[in-house]
Amino acid sequence: MSALLQVSNILVAYDHTPVVHDLSLHLRKGEFGCLLGPSGCGKTTLLRAIAGFEPVANGRIEIDGACVSTAGSTVAPEQRRIGMVFQDNALFPHLNVEGNIDFGIRALRSGERRARVNEMLDMMGLQGLGGRYVHELSGGQQQRVALARALAPRPALMLLDEPFSSLDADLRRRLAREVRQILGELQITGLLVTHDQNEAFALADHVGVMRGGELLQWDSAYNLYHEPGDRFVANFVGQGVFLRGTLVDSDAVQTELGQLRGNRAYQLRAGQAVDVLLRPDDIVRDSNSEIRATVLGRAFKGADILYSLALASGTSILSLFPSHHYHAIGEQVGIRVAADHLVIFPAD
Repeated sequence: MSALLQVSNILVAYDHTPVVHDLSLHLRKGEFGCLLGPSGCGKTTLLRAIAGFEPVANGRIEIDGACVSTAGSTVAPEQRRIGMVFQDNALFPHLNVEGNIDFGIRALRSGERRARVNEMLDMMGLQGLGGRYVHELSGGQQQRVALARALAPRPALMLLDEPFSSLDADLRRRLAREVRQILGELQITGLLVTHDQNEAFALADHVGVMRGGELLQWDSAYNLYHEPGDRFVANFVGQGVFLRGTLVDSDAVQTELGQLRGNRAYQLRAGQAVDVLLRPDDIVRDSNSEIRATVLGRAFKGADILYSLALASGTSILSLFPSHHYHAIGEQVGIRVAADHLVIFPAD
């Protein structure tokens, strides 16, 4: 299946300073992508370039097979068949809910417009609120109106710039799931900018990690977590620590937790100092293990407890224990490494 959104080697600059450079990604029809990265990494600039609000100085952007951006040529946003939802929802305060939803479909016949508005009200759970104004709605209801307005013209591509960040955590998760389900049912491709990794992992078919205007890795959530392409992605995604070790041979590392063996060969020389990425789920409780660690701290997560542990050398690691194993601060516990594969980088 061909890509509905194809971004190829684009460069976006402000005052000749590159903000996004040599960036490529793609999404097929009905797929949902998320962009993660620290503030100022270029996520929103990329979204604005796809929307047509920022020109590209190099590369090209295609939507549904049509080129919409190249150097020196930009198709207007309203001609791109996109919907866009912002963090502040950008609703019109002088229009009621129905007027806001109707705003982008005024080219339709009146009967069709009325039917589409009613459909959006039902789809977004806004039944009975059509006559209300923005100031009469809760934050969650306002965001639903913004989403309904963006969906009403039946866009091929929906762009979402942290639309749920002002909502409380429970409502945020619920609304994000609903939006993902609706876009899937309508076969609308979506691209979301978010700071919330859990949100990205729960929603996205593809997740991209950006830094300094570059897309470091565009991959599944599973691969970002278990197979990070570089040290920054490994640090940025999920929790974990690096444990110093020495490469014994192509797939084995000697560490203070013993010799750890991976499931593939690493292109590093034997004897080289390396850092092994250990996620909390790589370290398991084992009362029979000779390796002991001291409990430094704990965070109750419901089904699990996240423990911060100190090894004999003083190195700190993280581990998830089932929550019925409750250990006091200062207590010593037996642990072992249970990693299916190893993520290794040259020592920093």
